[in-house]
Amino acid sequence: MESMKDSNTFKLVICEKPSVAQAVAKVIGAGKRRDGYLEGGGYLVSWCVGHLVGLAAADAYDARYSRWAREDLPILPREWRYTVFPATRKQFEILGKLMERPDVAEIIEATDAGREGELIFRLVYGQAGCRKPFRRLWISSMEDSAIRAGFENLRDGAGYDSLYEAALCRAKADWLVGINGTRLFTTLYGGKTLNIGRVVTPTLALLAERETEIAGFQKEKYHVVELDCGTFRAAGRRFKSRTDAEKLRKSCLGKPAEILSARRQEKAEKPPKLYDLTTLQREANRFFGYTAQQTLDYLQFLYEKKLATYPRTDSRYLTEDMGEGLPGLCRTVAGAFPFGKSFSGETAAGQVIDNKKVSDHHAILPTGEVNSKSAEALPTGERNVLALVTARLLCAVSPGNYGYEDTVVTLRCMGEEFSVKGRRETAEGWKAVERAFLKSVKPGKESEQAQEQEPEMAGLLPELLEGQSVIVEAAVVRSGATSPPKRYTEDLLLSAMENAGAEDFREAGETEHRGIGTPATRAGIIEKLVKGSFAERRGRQLIPTTQGMGLIKVLPETLKSARLTAEWEAALKEVERGKQSPENFLAGITRMVQELVESYRNTETTVQGVLSAPAKEAIGNCPRCGKAVYEGKKSFYCSGYRETPPCGFALWKENPYFKSKRKELTKAVAAALLRDGKVRMKGLYSEKKGILYDAAIVMEDTGDRYVNFKLEFEGKK
Repeated sequence: MESMKDSNTFKLVICEKPSVAQAVAKVIGAGKRRDGYLEGGGYLVSWCVGHLVGLAAADAYDARYSRWAREDLPILPREWRYTVFPATRKQFEILGKLMERPDVAEIIEATDAGREGELIFRLVYGQAGCRKPFRRLWISSMEDSAIRAGFENLRDGAGYDSLYEAALCRAKADWLVGINGTRLFTTLYGGKTLNIGRVVTPTLALLAERETEIAGFQKEKYHVVELDCGTFRAAGRRFKSRTDAEKLRKSCLGKPAEILSARRQEKAEKPPKLYDLTTLQREANRFFGYTAQQTLDYLQFLYEKKLATYPRTDSRYLTEDMGEGLPGLCRTVAGAFPFGKSFSGETAAGQVIDNKKVSDHHAILPTGEVNSKSAEALPTGERNVLALVTARLLCAVSPGNYGYEDTVVTLRCMGEEFSVKGRRETAEGWKAVERAFLKSVKPGKESEQAQEQEPEMAGLLPELLEGQSVIVEAAVVRSGATSPPKRYTEDLLLSAMENAGAEDFREAGETEHRGIGTPATRAGIIEKLVKGSFAERRGRQLIPTTQGMGLIKVLPETLKSARLTAEWEAALKEVERGKQSPENFLAGITRMVQELVESYRNTETTVQGVLSAPAKEAIGNCPRCGKAVYEGKKSFYCSGYRETPPCGFALWKENPYFKSKRKELTKAVAAALLRDGKVRMKGLYSEKKGILYDAAIVMEDTGDRYVNFKLEFEGKK
């Protein structure tokens, strides 16, 4: 690692957040605290606080845009303007002064190694008017060794110009579609602001389409005859009439059933791939009920604690240079969790290595810093996610396939065919680790998983030969009904987002280009839908609200098309690779916006059904006066505010307490507080400790203007 201790100049290192800056500063010897930065060893280490600079609002281009008017659309900036966000202006000014210092000879860009991290740094660098040379720190782990190696191999900043251009194109495209679409449809249909998004709206369309399928579903009852042949049971076809099924049941009793076929087939299931972010989010939702955002937050904390590698990756493979250290890493992390005892210690590294399938970052891994002590000290959410990542690594490198023999037996009785499927395990292979993991996180989960995968699978079947006869010792009629499509959980929605438009692309021979959003943005997309009241969570399900359903009904296909959005994401990837110019990409977005606005040019303004301001619905009763509490634009307020004397009770949506915990005071939360006086929440953030935890937020209403809150932990009051 380069050092400048004997020089009169400094290198300025700019990180994405304070916690990362502290970790980097510790490694490079910058231990002296200053106002907004750290100093030492020839380095100045400072930080952003997320995005310090962003695209300016519409009224920055013309004051008349502060009023929403359809005749002003489309708004298409010729020269894009930027703004420093007021809440973080102080840190921007600190960075600006550091960049201007005459003793700062070079800048090292150390924001997160991805599209958004690149945008965060470049906008600050450009807004500050800096022209000094900069190099890029590109690492996939916050381990001390990885940071040292990164500083010894700093890359030319210009090599990431295309990554920055793709990030800026994404931001501009979202601005163009969001500003114009939102203003167009809000002014057209009136009522509540209709937030339109390039990526959010197609995601809402997925939810709405599924809800329409469920609403239109017609349940059909059916009846199945099941034969008991002594050592196994076989089921027949579905009957609509129970009378017909009962007639067959009676006719089969005591009769011989002829074996038409008994096919046995040896099968092998290869170890699973390593996790990318989307797959990990899906599994964490399935096993633990975590939202996509919670999983990303937990993983980000693990990354900053040097216990996991870079979170926002879309790869499920490793590079060749990582193969040598993989056996040692596996042995180390296997000792951190009880399920690691089932790991054989042997590793087949070749199963997870493919240079061609790793672009910016490799798959998510636990690091060599993981041990039983560090894992036990973690909050529950982080420990569970780390356990998932560790178990997946051990499964993925296990040399043995999971082997089994499937048997399908078909037989005939009284002219009707019946069948049964059986499975016999022949080699446990990598399943040994998976089963141990499932037992450790939730007893009984393993059998539940097996039932989901093979709901009609019997155990080991007896040896049966074609032409053989067996006697039907008993028979029953089992009744059931067809089921509607499942509502989306975050697991299922993430899968739908990832594969949106995939069928269309496969038909065109383009299997790589697919999906709504990226692994880094999908969690935020889901949260925007919930925050905007277009979707709501009911348990683990995501359901579109009445307003969300109404919005999708009135929007044109261009704004809700999963295929079109997938095409845009593919085009952004081309910009990132330098294969498409930013100008060409934005020209396509601009044309689409112009055509959209023009198509509604002569449409009369109307208030349409569910898009108009809905009739007020009480979400609960006021704890002070007992009157109904309604949802307003900024708060959930008591309807007695006009009484004499007025009731001043209100739960403000922009609540500092909830913000400090990185949570929203949503309608569902407000309803729970009014009903129970408290609400149980997962993934609350501790500013002091920098961790996430679960607790109940209890409402303490003292009669003042602002309601107070406190925490209540399980078992304590």
